[in-house]
Amino acid sequence: MTSYPSGLPLTSTPPGRSQSQLWARLACGLALSWSAASLAAPGLEGPIPGSPPGDRNAAAVEETYPFFSALGLHRSGYMEEEYYLSGEADAYATDGSLLAEDVPYRTRIIIRRPVSQSKFNGSVLLEWQNVTAGYDLDALWTPNQLMREGYVWVGVSAQRVGVDHLKGWSPARYGSLDVTAEGAYITDQLSYDIYAQAAEALRNAGNTGPLAGLDPEKWLAIGASQSAGRMTTYYDNILPQVSNPVFDAYAFIVGTAPSRVGSEPVFQVLSETDVRTPLGRRADSEVFRRWEVAGAAHSGYEGQVYRRPLSERDLPGGQPQYNCTLEPFSRVPQHYVIAAAYGHLSAWLDGIQPPTAPYLEFDGLTKVRNELGLAQGGIQLSQVQVPTAINTGSNTGETFCFLFGSYAPMDSATLASLYRNHGQYVSRVSQVTSANVAAGYLLRGDAQNDIRTAAQSDIGKKRR
Repeated sequence: MTSYPSGLPLTSTPPGRSQSQLWARLACGLALSWSAASLAAPGLEGPIPGSPPGDRNAAAVEETYPFFSALGLHRSGYMEEEYYLSGEADAYATDGSLLAEDVPYRTRIIIRRPVSQSKFNGSVLLEWQNVTAGYDLDALWTPNQLMREGYVWVGVSAQRVGVDHLKGWSPARYGSLDVTAEGAYITDQLSYDIYAQAAEALRNAGNTGPLAGLDPEKWLAIGASQSAGRMTTYYDNILPQVSNPVFDAYAFIVGTAPSRVGSEPVFQVLSETDVRTPLGRRADSEVFRRWEVAGAAHSGYEGQVYRRPLSERDLPGGQPQYNCTLEPFSRVPQHYVIAAAYGHLSAWLDGIQPPTAPYLEFDGLTKVRNELGLAQGGIQLSQVQVPTAINTGSNTGETFCFLFGSYAPMDSATLASLYRNHGQYVSRVSQVTSANVAAGYLLRGDAQNDIRTAAQSDIGKKRR
């Protein structure tokens, strides 16, 4: 049975590594620290040197850089560091059956954190990185919201597909990683315990580890899509076997959520894409909230914009292009709602219940839409209530098109029929946005951005 100890003494020797191996790595210029004194506890080595611009194909680690390393963090008082995480994990089947104990592994985590305590809000978000695209995706790293609000974000590489890609992307930096026990566990049986041990290692390291100078109070597990599904398995089938849990609360984004009722608060945020039927919705309770966002897509526009320069830098061929039936990527900013949910999840741990939200409306098994084609019900941001385009969660076409939603700007005649002048348009955006802030679905910083964008637009202005 897995037990995640706390307060263990730390040494300079990571689990399963000899002193000679350590000196060999030190000779290569790699700083090592913060590992547990026993094989039962995970250890961290790092920070791993190297940052962009660098050469992922370099032979020396310090001349490489982290995959999808973020840009411009220092301007917001943030820093990024990467660490090796190693230890011994238990292997589980998806039904929670224990397959093996104390299986050695080695992976990496990447941390984006405030430089100073004065900017830190006390909450650490640990994201189970998504590997559906074939590589680690920072699906829930939304820099404008997370840095503005002062979160620590930690990306955890828990699955074989992501780790195998890293190893091929930069053998010098990632070649030693292995989450399969040399091929013995290739269907991610170790991933559940590895993910939890990432939180354990950070908590054990305390104020001398990667979060030195910060005072973390709340540890939130987050995951999107496939990762939310794996977290669901963990919460439903494996967490009940854990004697000393390391996560205080959970956020399941655009994916499944647990059916088990546990003591830890659970937040589920779904896009319009993800709500295919009104059946099977878990009711809100003292420990559960489900929000559904009208017009939003499983994978929306904002993430594409953020990742474009990283994809051009780090992926062969740059950012993938898709031939979808409709123009892809809904512009409804679901990440605004997700950021609000994180705040409520943190406050929930202080006894403050989050607001409930209406569900998307269905007529039988068909989503209800207005005369413009916009979904009704759910959380309705100004992009849906005061539309300048038709944003939906639906699309068809090749590969992942069904996840991207659609975007169709309105023509000038339609806009003129909706808004008699610019002032009316901005006023309506302001009213809807203020109502969403009051309801708890939107943070003030994002509301101000929406109102400012509306004011700077040409909507409702007569052309000369």
